[in-house]
Amino acid sequence: MADGDPTPGLWNWAIGKRIDADRVCGAIAGTLERTVTPLGAGDAVMCDVYLVGGDFPTLADIYLAPAEVTEATAASAVAVRLDAAVLLPDDSLNPSRYVLAEPDGTLRLVHVDEIETDDGPERRGLRPCNGDCDRTPERPAAA
Repeated sequence: MADGDPTPGLWNWAIGKRIDADRVCGAIAGTLERTVTPLGAGDAVMCDVYLVGGDFPTLADIYLAPAEVTEATAASAVAVRLDAAVLLPDDSLNPSRYVLAEPDGTLRLVHVDEIETDDGPERRGLRPCNGDCDRTPERPAAA
């Protein structure tokens, strides 16, 4: 889940609480055991944190993430440190399906609705993935 991304080093997460940037960066730094700096501050892991609306109002874009750490594992640990759910893209082509790292560290597949706004993407309507999205719809036979 969420670890087959062909561009290692870039993670985009949505967090289920409003949390300030210093706390988010601190949780990521503690998890990765590396320095995390604001965007544009060098060649360390960089993090851009901003607030939007929706059920996951804190967005974190993490750049230069270490390739040896899987994204889902890192998100799970950050969720525990922040005591907040962390939503990250899964590796399917389904645009509404995500991996949810719960505050207790549990990972599960979910769906959310996403709306683009002037402030960034808002995600709402969290619901469990029942597995139907993995099935290929049957096509009618050619006439």
